Amino acid sequence: MDHLESSPGGSQDGKRPPVLAGQPAVCGLSQITSSLYLGNGLAANNKVILSSNRITTVINVSVEVVNTFYADIQYVQVPVADTPLSRLYDFFDPIADKIHTVEMQQGRTLLHCAAGVSRSAALCLAYLMKYHSMSLLDAHTWTKSCRPIIRPNNGFWEQLIHYEFKLYGKNTVRMVNSPFGVIPDVYEKEVRVMIPL
Repeated sequence: MDHLESSPGGSQDGKRPPVLAGQPAVCGLSQITSSLYLGNGLAANNKVILSSNRITTVINVSVEVVNTFYADIQYVQVPVADTPLSRLYDFFDPIADKIHTVEMQQGRTLLHCAAGVSRSAALCLAYLMKYHSMSLLDAHTWTKSCRPIIRPNNGFWEQLIHYEFKLYGKNTVRMVNSPFGVIPDVYEKEVRVMIPL
């Protein structure tokens, strides 16, 4: 059963638009800022969801999701596969700049990939670092509070760590060894819970 979820940000009139959320899983949209939403391919192709959230720009960060093109929405394609070897870094600045430009024009952006978990989440973190002056750790904490299912792949984490250093000259997240291989240290607690001592 779908339900409506209020998300941070809201509209100028103080009322937050409905965000179709479904289960607290891969369905629907999650509002990250007043002008940025994170979602999956199904939500990106749902005209009711796009209209009710006043989305003006859809950024598709996938090779497998085909968008339904609506005349009143601008579309941007970022053809990147969800693999640790995929180079998403090259899109951090141009996509962050695009999201910012849409916001300055009073528009709203939906950033999506197939599930709204890895690729689009990584680009969201890059945007928050660049335009909201957040550290990578803070950007991850905030975005995860808005969309708990985010989990960029390890290759994207390494690229985000590099990007944070480029922006700020320091890092707040590092890759560490774990029984599951090298992971970002933000996942250390999860791994400890999974492995009995």
